[in-house]
Amino acid sequence: MARALCLSLLLAAGVAQGGPLQALDDQELSQVSGQDGISFAAHISLNDPTLVGAVSDSRLSLGFNGDGQNRYIVFKNVRGMVDMFAVSLGVQTRPDGGGDYIAIGLPGYVRYTNFGFESLSVQMDPNAPVTGNLGSLNINGTVSLQGQVRLWSH
Repeated sequence: MARALCLSLLLAAGVAQGGPLQALDDQELSQVSGQDGISFAAHISLNDPTLVGAVSDSRLSLGFNGDGQNRYIVFKNVRGMVDMFAVSLGVQTRPDGGGDYIAIGLPGYVRYTNFGFESLSVQMDPNAPVTGNLGSLNINGTVSLQGQVRLWSH
């Protein structure tokens, strides 16, 4: 009984799709419109301490040269998780007829879990022990976004 029900549902779904594919000539094809682009979701985990072999002392360093001297901004133990859903990327036609543009759709949902860093310091040597602390950051929460970032050239 269950097999017959599943088979009838599959057949009904096939009929609902509009039947078999058919060839289109150039005139018919020029009248077809559709959507393009991609959408994706991401789960990013940085320095997860629960993993086997996790690093307990990591650094992210940004170097600058000013007045002939190198200085580094050092972020110690950058970590956390970010879950992002439905970022889209597509090509759209400009309404003024001036060509196409790339539309990057903002994610509708972003969740941060223990995302941040343990300390921030400015040092002359990025590998030296961290002695100063200008602050730390830890973010937990969700963000909902809407809209697009549009890129085009002239």
